Amino acid sequence: MSLEELHLNLRNLACEDYPQLKRLMDAVYDDIGGAWSQHTIDKLIDEFPDGQILIEDDDKIVGVALTVRVDYDRFSNPHKYDELIGHREIILNEPDGDALYGLDVLIDPAYRGYRLGRRLYEARKDLCRSMNLRAILAGGRIPNYHQHASEMSPAEYIDRVARKEFYDPILSFQLANDFLVKRLLKKYLPEDEKSMGYATLLEWNNILYEPASLVIDTRRTQIRVGAVQWQMREFDSVESVLKQVEFYVDAISDYQSDFAVFPELFNTPLMGLTDQTDQVEAIQFLAGFTERFKSEISRMAVSYNINIVAGSMVEKGDDGKLYNVSYLCHRDGSVDRQAKLHITPQERRDWVVEGGDELCVFETDAGRVGILICYDVEFPELPRLLAEQDMDVLIVPFWTDTKNSYLRVRHCAQARAIENECYVVVCGSVGNVPSIENLDIQYAQSSVFSPSDFAFPHDAVLSETTPNTEMVMFSDLDLNKLKLVRAEGAVTNLKDRRLDLYDLRLRDWSWKSGARQEES
Repeated sequence: MSLEELHLNLRNLACEDYPQLKRLMDAVYDDIGGAWSQHTIDKLIDEFPDGQILIEDDDKIVGVALTVRVDYDRFSNPHKYDELIGHREIILNEPDGDALYGLDVLIDPAYRGYRLGRRLYEARKDLCRSMNLRAILAGGRIPNYHQHASEMSPAEYIDRVARKEFYDPILSFQLANDFLVKRLLKKYLPEDEKSMGYATLLEWNNILYEPASLVIDTRRTQIRVGAVQWQMREFDSVESVLKQVEFYVDAISDYQSDFAVFPELFNTPLMGLTDQTDQVEAIQFLAGFTERFKSEISRMAVSYNINIVAGSMVEKGDDGKLYNVSYLCHRDGSVDRQAKLHITPQERRDWVVEGGDELCVFETDAGRVGILICYDVEFPELPRLLAEQDMDVLIVPFWTDTKNSYLRVRHCAQARAIENECYVVVCGSVGNVPSIENLDIQYAQSSVFSPSDFAFPHDAVLSETTPNTEMVMFSDLDLNKLKLVRAEGAVTNLKDRRLDLYDLRLRDWSWKSGARQEES
């Protein structure tokens, strides 16, 4: 049969399809009793019509998948096929079950080689996702085991099929469709002589499954980020800077954003209010405003109902040293901090700024967020440590003067999005302020990067600004796409790490995971 002759259609099984279904089941299951009775099939269709799926070529049924709903806790543990069958061979469908159970997948022998079984499995997975069910379970026969039963145990046979040393027409197919073997089932179907009565308990996890909960307690999976490409300019007071900040927070919140992001050291023009002959004294002067900024921006987060990443500011610590710190002001009034860990030569030389010693993933009402300030994103160890704590979005406030320094940040940020399968938001400042030391030139193109896979833009860039222009950039981030790419992507960087060869550890004294560090 040529491909040109096929006219395939996917639809749900109907009661009037039984004569064709019987012929197909009798042909495929001739060794284990053939077809179910029409009464059994009619009852199954009546109780769970969406779970019975077929493929037809014109009007001929060439493939079928039969499915029921079950209780996951019961059927993810050892069981027998008979436990699915009730009085008068009625297949027991649990209307409130939280998992699907794959009963049968049958393909007409004349249509094998067209991957119709894969189509049926994908349709079943789509059904599982659309119904927000926990998993698909199945008891899988191992019909080629009888050829090796005298040489090895069923567990060894399963292992060797998984390593592709042997081919099993059912198990090999199920493993190729992302099912995992959970355990060996004994006496699952005693009349199955080819499998010697054994079967595998297989499971496909729905990574998008969300347990039933109140809507108000359900975390958002679609979030919006607004980033301010901030214009550095001369300011005559703290109030004028805060007025500009509030203008942007107001505008971004009007677009129902979950986050407003500002650049690194966005308030440094305030150094123009003091003598700049001594840069160390000037930066100490700037640090004197940080508590007020933190307090006012936290107030804005609550008032405008938006989480604000307040770029970064210079903070004077309890030890008297200066740190470059980003504050995450939550809309519930709490405040988190992330200090810059790697200090650039200029910061160390001109301002005597020190590096922090804590790395955090912050739990928010719109995903798990990490913050790395500018230079920090050029060190791949830090984002990887954050990714190991299930970070969804990495936010990088930056400040660069020339295009080559900007490109270091950009290219490293794009690499972090790919290798850690997360979103990365980079937000910088623009403009020239020759009257203030170290603020004479800026270069930025703020952007949002994604993993590089089919679910994302072809260049893995979700949004970006016009270079060197003051503006606001918005981007919508789908956290479900991250779950899919991590589990089922064309490549799975996080899952495929060779942890048997290498690992990465953060020293115990410096790790905090999502802890709220202060209340404002």
